[in-house]
This record gives sequence, C-alpha cells and structure tokens, in this order.
Amino acid sequence: AGALPAPVDAIEERIVGPSLGQDSISSGFSSALIGYIAVGLFMIFYYRQAGTVAALTLVLVILFILGILAGFSATLTLPGIAGIVLTIGMAVDANVLIFERIREEMATGKTMKASIDSGFSRAYSAIIDSNITTFFTGIILYQFGTGPVQGFALTLMIGIAASLFGALVISRLVLDVLVSRGVKISVG
Repeated sequence: AGALPAPVDAIEERIVGPSLGQDSISSGFSSALIGYIAVGLFMIFYYRQAGTVAALTLVLVILFILGILAGFSATLTLPGIAGIVLTIGMAVDANVLIFERIREEMATGKTMKASIDSGFSRAYSAIIDSNITTFFTGIILYQFGTGPVQGFALTLMIGIAASLFGALVISRLVLDVLVSRGVKISVG
C-alpha cells in the first residue's frame, strides 16, 4: 500500500487559444457555403426554373434554422454546422422527389398545374416517412448524447422541421403562384 515514487517530467506543453475554435467555425461555415453553392448549382442546372425555386427556398430554410437558433440563444458550434449541412442535403432530397414526380406526371400529358398538384401529393408520403425517421433519430441522439452530439441533434431536428416547411409549403406556394401567372416552368 502506498504511492510509488514516480517522477513527472513535462515532455511537451501546448497552449490552445480561442483562435483555434474560430478557425474550426470558419472552416465549418465555408464548408456549409460551398455545399450550398454546389447543391444549388446542381438543382438549377438539372431542374431549371424549378431548381431555382428549390435553391431559393433552401436559402429561406437556412435562415429559418439560424433564426430559430438565435431565438433560443443557441451557440452555433461545429456539430451544429454539420447538422445544417445535413439539412441542406435532406431539403434538396425532398425537392428531387417532388420534381421527379412532377416530371412523371407531365410525361402522361397532364397540364403543369395538374402535374404539380399530383407530384406533391404523390411525393408527400415518401418525404414525410424519411423525415420522421430522421427526426426520431435526432430525438434519440439528443436524449442519449452529450454536448456536441446534442448540439448536432438539436440543429438536425430544427433543420428537418424547416426543410419540411420549405419543401412542402414554400416551394409549393412559389410554383403555384408562377403557374397562376402563366410562367412556363421547366422541371428539367
């Protein structure tokens, strides 16, 4: 019983300042911006006018997420930025499902208005299923995770709610307004 005499020698010493965290946040923000630009350009080039609507809706979704986080006085951390980047992909996934359904309906000879109505109604169940499943995963991560995992899960859940609103309400509203004004919409 008792302590053994073991000397402690300092081999290396490092000081981590606040600039390291700022560098990580800057890198994360840059990756989110590059991800948005890449996804937005893809949507615009592949789906034309409908892709432009999706890219602009995605900007609103990101603003909704940041606004909700600001409303809760939450700090945007690197895991939170990762949740936003994942939300960008999931929001575009919903638009891809909708636009492909619209394209299928247009191939049957329906009008643009009828194709939009049918495309949204047919894609609705797949979008809700995938987002609900991911939302439940976020709840589990938030409940059983700690620190950074909870930040990621919270941002992910807020992002899922915002992306559902963006894809199912805002995109639909903008497409309906454009069709009612007689604008020719291209879906790729």
